[in-house]
Amino acid sequence: MVVDKIRIARQFIDAIPHAQALGMQLGDMGEGWAEISLPYDARFVGEPSTGVIHGGAVSALLDTCSGAAVVSHPKNPGGTATIDLRIDYMRAATPGETIHARAECYHITRSVAFVRATAWDADADHPVATATGTFTVEKQL
Repeated sequence: MVVDKIRIARQFIDAIPHAQALGMQLGDMGEGWAEISLPYDARFVGEPSTGVIHGGAVSALLDTCSGAAVVSHPKNPGGTATIDLRIDYMRAATPGETIHARAECYHITRSVAFVRATAWDADADHPVATATGTFTVEKQL
């Protein structure tokens, strides 16, 4: 069962066009958690004079990672969609660095999943951003 959930979560990520366009890479995954990275790409720089990746790319990374955590949760029978996602940007990501994210689905009900996520670069002690969100849970038929 666990292997099937992880396979489904990987397919979930592969099916998201913006995840592919941004070059997101699935790192590790388990029951109710996921890690995804976003390699540095100059196409996604928000401020050319600094080389800092745009916050929208960080947002997409946190959202995708959070969704993968929900899909991999053993109590979620299927897919998911974002209901609400709050992101707190702590600092600019370091230009040239890969941004990593880890999300955990820490509580799930019959219809809503609750997730916490963190994004960081080479300086793992100082997050780039954190997120909390709610996601749909598919109802079993």
